[in-house]
Amino acid sequence: MKWFLCLIAAGVYLCFQNLVDAEPRLSRSAIEKAVMEAKATVDSAYEYSRRESIERVRRNMANPSDILRLLKQPVGLTRDAVRAADYMDNTVKLIKRSLEKRQKRSINATDLISEEDLQVIADLTGCSPRHRVPSCKMTPNLDRFRTASSVCNNRKNTRWGSANTPFTRWLPAEYQDKISLPKGWDPKQKVNKRFLPLVREVSNRILRTATSDVESDPLYTHLVTIFGQWTDHDLTFTPHSPVIRSFSNGIDCDKSCERTEPCFPIELPKEDPRFGRNSEECIPFFRSAAACGSGNTGHIFGASDVRQQMNSLTAFIDAGQVYGSDDTKARFLRNLTTDEGLLRVNTEYTDNGRELLPFTSMGANMCATRSRITNDFNVEEVQCFLAGDERSNENIGLTSLHTLLMREHNRLARALAKLNPHWNGERLYQEARKIMGGYFQVITFRDYLLHIVGPDVITNQLSTYPGYDETVDPSISNVFATAAYRFAHLMVQPFMFRLNEQYKEHHEFPSPLLHKAFFTPWRIIFEGGLDPILRGLVGRQAKLNTQDQMMTDELRERLFKFSTELALDLAALNLQRGRDHGLPGYNKWRKFCGLSQPKNRRQLAKVLKNGKLARSLLDLYGRPDNIDVWVGGVAEPFVRGGRVGPLFACLIATQFQRIREGDRLWWENKGVFTEAQRESLEQTSLARIICDNTGITEVPERPFEYRPRGSGYTKCKNIPAFDLSPWKENTE
Repeated sequence: MKWFLCLIAAGVYLCFQNLVDAEPRLSRSAIEKAVMEAKATVDSAYEYSRRESIERVRRNMANPSDILRLLKQPVGLTRDAVRAADYMDNTVKLIKRSLEKRQKRSINATDLISEEDLQVIADLTGCSPRHRVPSCKMTPNLDRFRTASSVCNNRKNTRWGSANTPFTRWLPAEYQDKISLPKGWDPKQKVNKRFLPLVREVSNRILRTATSDVESDPLYTHLVTIFGQWTDHDLTFTPHSPVIRSFSNGIDCDKSCERTEPCFPIELPKEDPRFGRNSEECIPFFRSAAACGSGNTGHIFGASDVRQQMNSLTAFIDAGQVYGSDDTKARFLRNLTTDEGLLRVNTEYTDNGRELLPFTSMGANMCATRSRITNDFNVEEVQCFLAGDERSNENIGLTSLHTLLMREHNRLARALAKLNPHWNGERLYQEARKIMGGYFQVITFRDYLLHIVGPDVITNQLSTYPGYDETVDPSISNVFATAAYRFAHLMVQPFMFRLNEQYKEHHEFPSPLLHKAFFTPWRIIFEGGLDPILRGLVGRQAKLNTQDQMMTDELRERLFKFSTELALDLAALNLQRGRDHGLPGYNKWRKFCGLSQPKNRRQLAKVLKNGKLARSLLDLYGRPDNIDVWVGGVAEPFVRGGRVGPLFACLIATQFQRIREGDRLWWENKGVFTEAQRESLEQTSLARIICDNTGITEVPERPFEYRPRGSGYTKCKNIPAFDLSPWKENTE
């Protein structure tokens, strides 16, 4: 005997077919109606959030959390993927609630949604295409050039390392509910029989560093710091949820301290000097967007049933922050009005005749900061710059590298056109892009990583290239993106230095405090251009991370502060993000790396070589197992010759090892470049790139290593030019 039941749930009819001798089953029409309702809910939340954010920016009322959210917004194909994930998640929740309501006995509603039902939901919401294996048969030049998204780099596992795929997990996630809720979601729930401390309290007690207390690094320049950010923006971008109001109850996350998806606010300790100021009791925080099929539906895609976060970038060192990580963005960044293979440049302003990045066409301008910072409301405002990564305007040091490398691409394209007049614009673009990727693979491994992980780790893991291994998954790990590669946040100086031709403080354009250099492209246009900033990067020291001077208050108390609004705290954000992603604790990662796992204060003091710091951490966390991996990692004393401790040296080296070995188009892999081209790339010089694209005439030959001017500085005319002759094609 068959019978049907229809329920009204959230304004739509849900109909379920039942058999007398079986559990309830969902009808196709019930699923379709639930999907329609979920799409309406999600679309409404997206539209409200977009409208509200744009309006705040237009009215100059954007607060720091607005800035961070806009900075981390998924765009283009990433936004489509995030929206599909939200459609599916909300559809499943809607159906579960309806099933739970109609059952009089206690049930697990998830068990009543079959795999066939979930597959239908995945198809209707657009989640299924996110998991389909792309075909590489129709992709041209796969052996010569990378695709924009790096799909098909690995011929057998075509999505490995490609954009808009989930971060990989080297250890299982540890969520509060074992599926998706962050650690500390319920602050009254213990972890290892202890309550987790508030992340803001950890920031206040462990990481606080006043601007006047900053110690400079005796060995390395501030370029090491900004290059770390530059490299990170080639490898990782974790999009936030694009909504600012809860799906379940409509609460605006900016106006409430309630924890309701996607709101995971950072609670302020009552003794915090910020507490109660302007009635503030928390800092808004938005969860990272979930990947399609995350949580308890992952099994239908052959994945684990826990929430996974997305990486919207490729996992390869491919200069994606210059070119973009999808075909649409890549084409948008090109100058297609000519057949010269060039990138677009600014048509309104130049830097003493040199190219500047083009402006974005966004309606709301979060870079209209000039009047607020200068307190002159008659000044001209400009739009944000446009580059391959959405974060290019984050600070003027980062913006200067984006501008420098856009110029270098165009310099290479023009030089290649002279060598090979028969090449069309597509060939010129792809060859210049390929050289740029080679540049940064060489510079990162030869020059940069040595200063971070130290010579011992380089020798053990990253010295001789072993060749391409198609069984190695190069995808970025969650712990690398969310914890280990955030080490450089503790090397950021409180000033963004600007120096004159003598490498002394620029009198006309003095060095601004860091919080006055966020989203300020106008400082490049109207205040001396690129050269003073680049001199500041290579001619001034990085901040030294010490155990009693960790993170400058420019980042801890004034992140994205343009007004009297409550600023963000980067240390607290990092800790909360790790909990949002369900990262295991400090000792689990020590074990992963084959390191000791301290069990008490004495053992922790031995690992940290600091009894006072060990006591402070255990006063907060109760036991070493509970220490958040990011703060545990940055608290460790440096390895020999490096700027991270043993744990982060292991995690960073392991990630870069996999990036190199799992990249079919790595510059040293046979057949990618000719032998003569590889010899040229081996001589790549960041100093030469600076000389070729600026008005700077004298630079340190090794720009990462700090030297006072006069010691190790070289005239540009004495630095060998990059040899492009191996790229000349014989047409006879």
